[in-house]
Amino acid sequence: MPCMVLTKQELIGSLQNEIRILLHLAGKADRSKLDYRPTAKQRSILELLQYLNVMGPQLVAAIKTGAFNPEAWGAALEATTKLDFDGLLASIGKQSDFYAQEIGSWPDADFRGEIELFGRPGTRGSMLCNMVLSGHAAYRTQLFLYLKSSGREELNTMNLWAGVDGQM
Repeated sequence: MPCMVLTKQELIGSLQNEIRILLHLAGKADRSKLDYRPTAKQRSILELLQYLNVMGPQLVAAIKTGAFNPEAWGAALEATTKLDFDGLLASIGKQSDFYAQEIGSWPDADFRGEIELFGRPGTRGSMLCNMVLSGHAAYRTQLFLYLKSSGREELNTMNLWAGVDGQM
């Protein structure tokens, strides 16, 4: 039986850490600049956070079933756009428990199950790492850059990678 590089608990812990760092960074957003976008065709800070409220849970559902559900994605995105900023952050915060409960309930064999999503074949475990965990890291980096370019020049690598305020 093949073994995972990460244990289930390590994967859950990594996802929960991503949520912790994301909330740290989101808390640095100047509420008067939530509509800031680096260029006209990029998401705003608010839109990026709304996307992040949907991305992980919807991808986990798709990975679990082996099929992407565009209607569920659309409904989740529509619901998240109705939240005020505090409600949005609270909803993102619930993802820590979601990951623990949802991924924690998967039998170990499910992680090795082969699926194909978005034209890419792979195991559920690899897709959780490559799409959900990596997606969180990528989009939190994007949020960090938005915050920096919108005027939060005091933010540094400690904020981005450790999710804490600190000197370099």
